[in-house]
Amino acid sequence: MLNEQRCEACSIDAIALSVEQRNELFTELDSWVMVERDEIPQLEKVYKFKNFKLAWAFADQVAQLAEDEFHHPSIVLEWGKVTVTWWSHSIKGLHKNDFICAAKCDALLTE
Repeated sequence: MLNEQRCEACSIDAIALSVEQRNELFTELDSWVMVERDEIPQLEKVYKFKNFKLAWAFADQVAQLAEDEFHHPSIVLEWGKVTVTWWSHSIKGLHKNDFICAAKCDALLTE
């Protein structure tokens, strides 16, 4: 399972996943979408909460996960909603790390 794996350090010569590799890993995620911004594929999910405080607490958990994995997403906190977007900046695309961290975000809600 993706959420049980650890991120690996992206080496200078790391390459983005192929479309086939992305699609295979994508099947292991629940309710995430693949978006493209500035020609860079990204994983994105909107989490909904009953209020701002619960959304804020989840955003803090995602931030701690990012620090623990040394892989950092975009986190947008709004009233009752947190949007998390993962991609690997250094390779301008998706790496297995992005899928691992996406799965770990979902696992935060079941802990």
